[in-house]
Amino acid sequence: MVQHVIHGFGPVWDSSSTVLVLGSMPSPVSRKQGFYYMHPRNRFWPVMAAVFSDDPGASVREREAFALRHHMALWDVLASCDIDGANDSSIRNPHPNDIGVILRSAPIRVVVTTGTKAGQLYRSLIEPGLRRQGIATPMMTLASTSPANASKSLEDLIAIYHDAFTQAGVLTE
Repeated sequence: MVQHVIHGFGPVWDSSSTVLVLGSMPSPVSRKQGFYYMHPRNRFWPVMAAVFSDDPGASVREREAFALRHHMALWDVLASCDIDGANDSSIRNPHPNDIGVILRSAPIRVVVTTGTKAGQLYRSLIEPGLRRQGIATPMMTLASTSPANASKSLEDLIAIYHDAFTQAGVLTE
């Protein structure tokens, strides 16, 4: 059932964040818990654990500390939209977050979107406004860590994210 959804919680970032990771819109489970990628079958946190060789923990507080420790900012492209559950293909009436707030205040080297829809929404709703402000941060669309993305194994996702973070200079060997 399509519902109008408001994001419900803010970004995670600080003045040392060098990579901004953006999803499209939090899942119902993530909105309920008030944090990013909290569905137990979403592979984001296991991927990050492998990429950084560090345990993100399970609580919101631990995962927030993990993100900041590894210079990651977390947010979503959308502030609100009409959506059926967590189905990105059902998104209608999207309204973007003001991503420029982070890009103007932190030394972000790259924006990474977790999935095709997040990348499309970023390019259409956010990038034009950033260009008008003179902000030209590179953006990469990576594979979704959602359980709905069965075409990528956990090992595939770890390799994709590791390569992208290394290429962007936010992860050193």
